[in-house]
Amino acid sequence: MSVRVSLVATARSSALLAERFDDDRPLDHAGRREVQLASHALVRLGAAELRYCSPTPRSRATGDALGFAPLVQLALRDCDMGRWRGLTLSEVAARDPAGVDAWLADPRSAPHGGESLLAFISRVGGWLDTRPVREGAVVAVAEPAVVRAALVYALKAPPSSYWNVDVRPLSTVTITGRPGRWSVSLESAPH
Repeated sequence: MSVRVSLVATARSSALLAERFDDDRPLDHAGRREVQLASHALVRLGAAELRYCSPTPRSRATGDALGFAPLVQLALRDCDMGRWRGLTLSEVAARDPAGVDAWLADPRSAPHGGESLLAFISRVGGWLDTRPVREGAVVAVAEPAVVRAALVYALKAPPSSYWNVDVRPLSTVTITGRPGRWSVSLESAPH
């Protein structure tokens, strides 16, 4: 037996604002509109037996707007960025260039005092590994960083590959298998 976990990246909170670490902004009008436009392709995922979301307001709102009524999973929270929380990468690079270099080069480093990239990937992978292995489906709405971490974990890719995965708002990926044996499938949206 295996479990099928579909991960849906949250809608963006605003295309006009800079992306920030641990960004807790709620879903705004533009994001709600994105969900409305994509809902026809994603609504089928709401039939999953288990429906989850990251604890951010944006994840909950995306899941609710899709009709999933998801349960919050703390293990699906974004990476803890410690002192860098709320800042943009360029703001951090101006204040702590050596810290940014260390963080990007070494997946075990946490110059911000929060969670290392390796710890983040392991936490998300631990959540994936503890999904009930039985026939049926799971859907989780999560921040793009969480989806990236799940992909790196499922593919057993080196942590540095995390930086090479681009997860767009409302994109979906399905991970199927069981602990230690995952496969990834990309699905096209039905027309």
